[in-house]
Amino acid sequence: MRAIVVTRKGGPEVLEPRDEPDPQPGRGQLLVEVEAIGVNFRDIYEREGVGGYSNEPPFVAGAEGAGTVAAVGEGVGEFSAGDRVAWSAAPGSYAERVLVDEAKAVPVPDGVNTEVAAAALLQGMTAHYLAVDTYPVKPGDAVIVHAAAGGVGLLLTQIVKLRGGRVIATTSTPEKAELARGAGADHVLGYEDFAQKARDLSGGGGVAAVYDGIGQATFDGSLEALRPRGVMVLYGAASGQVPPVEPQRLHAGGSLYLTRPGLPYYTATRHELLFRASEVYGWIADGRLDVRIGARYPLDQARQAQEDLAARKTTGKIILQPR
Repeated sequence: MRAIVVTRKGGPEVLEPRDEPDPQPGRGQLLVEVEAIGVNFRDIYEREGVGGYSNEPPFVAGAEGAGTVAAVGEGVGEFSAGDRVAWSAAPGSYAERVLVDEAKAVPVPDGVNTEVAAAALLQGMTAHYLAVDTYPVKPGDAVIVHAAAGGVGLLLTQIVKLRGGRVIATTSTPEKAELARGAGADHVLGYEDFAQKARDLSGGGGVAAVYDGIGQATFDGSLEALRPRGVMVLYGAASGQVPPVEPQRLHAGGSLYLTRPGLPYYTATRHELLFRASEVYGWIADGRLDVRIGARYPLDQARQAQEDLAARKTTGKIILQPR
């Protein structure tokens, strides 16, 4: 099978298309014919060996995708050959075939095509836990969504609006600003002086929460934009990791809260995984959540896909196509 191998830790140049042996399902595993692969910043962190990712090369990249079950291992009871499934935590997903633990697979419902299922799972569940649990948006809450034209940003904007919140979005270009408005953003700002502008738009007191997947470049301004007892939700580091934070800054800003959540801790049980996935897929099926696929690349062009994602040249979700 064709697969993308991380040959060593480093930049995009370490991604190498190779022919690899076909995997065989073990106990509790599904062998899946991959139809669409999600490209995420976690793939870049994994390739670089940062952000808590410590896989030792060589290994097949990626973790998210969707496809059709080709075979099942012993002990599998929930799925059968021919079922459509998606996953966000199956190592080695940049490949034509992948092994998925049954406990990590979710069924793809009627009304959601397989490509959209791959595009929506990791980023959709991320947006879901951010707005539903990490800081549960309440009607009337003003929140900042950074990088609002990105994959998570577009979905998060829509989910905040579903919950009755007001979205102050940030984007880097007029074209991205239009996408954010199309997703329901109430206001769209550039990054220059966004903190003061957001405070003004919130009535002067500051916003209830900031959802920040950019990291280093926006962190200080994000703290400044918060109201007293506001919540700083740092869920990514697209611009680089945030340096250590002096806790006194949180007191000085008005008893602020700072959290660094991650999807594995919000899908830690089978029940929670299925709950989040079913809500996201349900919203897609009934038309309340729109998934934008901004770019598609052949599997062998995974290096270019990651380069474009890191350079923020794309909007919405990037998909790799194995065939």
